[in-house]
Amino acid sequence: MNDKLKTFSCDMLFSSILELKNISECYKFFEDICTVNELKSLAQRLEVAKMLTDGETYSAIVQKTGASTATISRVNRALNYGSGGYKIILNRLNQ
Repeated sequence: MNDKLKTFSCDMLFSSILELKNISECYKFFEDICTVNELKSLAQRLEVAKMLTDGETYSAIVQKTGASTATISRVNRALNYGSGGYKIILNRLNQ
């Protein structure tokens, strides 16, 4: 975990997310807290992470998601050298 992110505000945000009970509540909360573009960017990154772990090529990911190669590289770097957050979520989604 990055100590620079560890703040009361981030703790409150993450605790709030953990209180959401279903997808409908997630949509309501995230529509209020994020812009449409921010939310689409977050969703796109998760989709890119899944596709990378499934062995998709950069060109296939660009074609299917519209993500830039810079975004794909950033997600790939996080998958390989990050804190493991993508892997936690992708493993749980596959169960």
